[in-house]
Amino acid sequence: MTTQRDNSSVVRRSLLGVLPVVALGACRSDVPPASPPAPVAAAGGRPVHGGAGPDGVRQAGVDRPAQPQAHAVVSVYDLPPEAGSARVAAAALGEAVLELTGRRAGAALGVEAGDLTVTMGLGPRMVGAAGRGLPGGLELPAFAREERTARTWGGDLLVQVCASDPVALALADTRLAGVLAAEGVSGRWSQAGFRPPGGGPVRNLLGFPDGIENPRTRPELDREVWLDGPAPLAGGTVAVVRRLRIDVTGFLAQSASRQEEAIGRRKADGAPLSGGAASARLDLLAKTARGGYLVPAMAHARRANPNATGSGRMLRRGYSYRNGAEDQGLLFVSFQRRLRTFTATQRRLDDGDDLMRFVTATASGAFFVPRASTPERPFGSGLLGEQG
Repeated sequence: MTTQRDNSSVVRRSLLGVLPVVALGACRSDVPPASPPAPVAAAGGRPVHGGAGPDGVRQAGVDRPAQPQAHAVVSVYDLPPEAGSARVAAAALGEAVLELTGRRAGAALGVEAGDLTVTMGLGPRMVGAAGRGLPGGLELPAFAREERTARTWGGDLLVQVCASDPVALALADTRLAGVLAAEGVSGRWSQAGFRPPGGGPVRNLLGFPDGIENPRTRPELDREVWLDGPAPLAGGTVAVVRRLRIDVTGFLAQSASRQEEAIGRRKADGAPLSGGAASARLDLLAKTARGGYLVPAMAHARRANPNATGSGRMLRRGYSYRNGAEDQGLLFVSFQRRLRTFTATQRRLDDGDDLMRFVTATASGAFFVPRASTPERPFGSGLLGEQG
């Protein structure tokens, strides 16, 4: 089972917290780019995705590996209020990540790290202190169907740990939580998620393929996800994380045809109701012989479509979660160049969407994911009071 923790102290997690629920699928969150960068080879030839990419700039866990790993833990923390202490804590986290994802990761973990990745982000309070108007410097506004609490909204620090091996994931997550606790960092909330391993169709808890409308090629990812400046923002991106509780029982109680109308896609293969294969672009103008839209006006695929929202496209790398029959759904994670890409989409969903009436947000935050840290360039340098 997967578990959640919403505490005022740093979260302590057990191995059971990240074991998969094998009977349930997860949300497909990405279509692999046409030419993904090759992973860095570790000793013995096993891939290590956790460090910087071939360009030495971008963090892993965003578009690498192209197929997200089967297990994830997303955690949000508060850094110490003093700038100096926050900078020290961030640097300590970055050093630990380099150790856990480097060539000697196995020795640091006690098990093979495999494809372990750690993605780190800074919240609006930290980014805003570095300058006005920077990407990631704004809090998310209020949206419909939210259950807000002080501990589950906002935050200073995002840590996303992903791996195919749940034991490696748990050990790395526990290690990082300990490093942060030693530096006076307090935990807000944490959620473990899961998805089927490997490629091919990946479904959410409602039984539908998800995340089909994603940037796919390297030029699309560069245009929609990654920032190219100014320094120190180059090589960074903006992340949005949200824990979305879904009334799975209520949704599945509808007829199969009503489910498809609410989503805008066929359940069997994910093909859009406008026609074509699963990979076909949604045709928002396609109509029936009687003049009605093939994709209903309030279908989720229509309402969230970038052509309908007037925003950019986000790269979604979500995971399903299940804390019990009454608390299950989607651990939503998206990456985009501008926060508006997400907010414009969510506002349109709030205006009317047949899926969203089954969805309630129980945790949420926006974070700037800076360039990858190195021994010479600590995590957050240039944003936490020191120019990097």
